[in-house]
Amino acid sequence: MDRVIVLKEWNGLIAMSVCAVEDATDEEILEVCNKENPSGTDNRWCNVVRNNEEPDRNPKQCESYPDRLHYLVYC
Repeated sequence: MDRVIVLKEWNGLIAMSVCAVEDATDEEILEVCNKENPSGTDNRWCNVVRNNEEPDRNPKQCESYPDRLHYLVYC
């Protein structure tokens, strides 16, 4: 399994969802996102949400693979 997988190509107008290993860096996640699903904006995908202070926010634990997390990525 790849370290970063695009789950939902569009989550609203400017976001998408990915599943990644816990130690994936923002740069690694954004590289996959921009390669596999370009945003079509000048900024490209440029922000991985890592709000660890609020447990109901991103990243969230993957239900299928406990060593992976789901992130929202914004452009």
